Amino acid sequence: MKGILARKLGMTRVICPETGKMTPVTVLEAPENEVLQVKTAEKDGYDSAVIGAFERKNFGKNPNKKFKYIKEVNTEGVEKGGKVKVGDLEGIEFVKITGTSKGRGFSGVIKRHNFSRGPETHGSHHHREPGSVGTCAKPARMLKGKKLPGRYGADKTTLRKVRVMQIDADKNLIALKGAVPGAKNSFVFIREA
Repeated sequence: MKGILARKLGMTRVICPETGKMTPVTVLEAPENEVLQVKTAEKDGYDSAVIGAFERKNFGKNPNKKFKYIKEVNTEGVEKGGKVKVGDLEGIEFVKITGTSKGRGFSGVIKRHNFSRGPETHGSHHHREPGSVGTCAKPARMLKGKKLPGRYGADKTTLRKVRVMQIDADKNLIALKGAVPGAKNSFVFIREA
């Protein structure tokens, strides 16, 4: 199975072996993932596995709350109780990574939709507003999908073809080129691109 659950630790830089230049990387902690359940086409109608990572200290008697991060993955050929390690990604050059982007709260149209701002002087009262967004007599309503202020961020985000710079199987660390969606200590899912 070419996929693993990880946690974002932060960013740093490494020297790229091909170019010799400094390259920004995001360091992710990917401890051993445990296969909690295997779903089959005969029993469940499709093939997949449920994996968990980042064990809780106090989860009581409920084994379903043993891990902080649980995800169902499309895969075949794994057994319940099996382990997925970061070393399984050795030899893979590019990965696809999915996470939740940083939540920005209620944001205006300049930040949320990259609108241009209005003039600042000569009596202008139109600085950071969206401008005219309504219609005339017909259809006499706002159209769906109009770009307006509102909640921004905290969305599921996927990056494709992210280069793997380094893998440290002993420390369960993986370094990916560039930025990764989410804040520090947020969970992400890494799989082969």
